[in-house]
Amino acid sequence: MARRIVHQLVDDLDGSVLEVGEGETVLFSLDGTAYEIDLSDGNAAALREAFAPFVSAARSVSTSRSSGSGTATRQRRRAGQRDYAEIRAWAKENGHQVSERGRVPAAVLDAYDAAH
Repeated sequence: MARRIVHQLVDDLDGSVLEVGEGETVLFSLDGTAYEIDLSDGNAAALREAFAPFVSAARSVSTSRSSGSGTATRQRRRAGQRDYAEIRAWAKENGHQVSERGRVPAAVLDAYDAAH
């Protein structure tokens, strides 16, 4: 018997299924809490449009882009933030199926935590 597990990325706002190469995970922060949401291209544009007047009037505090000498610098993480790239790499090396984008399943996070 063969088993096939299919992971689908779903727009968190309207529940539509995103095909491969469609949509994106949008990261934003408000009141000291960082958020990420998976959105279709249209909903991501609508979110950016809604934020636009506030962003244009705001001061930039930090950026995720490195402005150094081209070498990667590790940024400090706030309490509760996790290195999902590291978790995804560990999961793949240990036989778990994880998507390249979107949320990491709770079972994978639990397995990672138990191993570390």
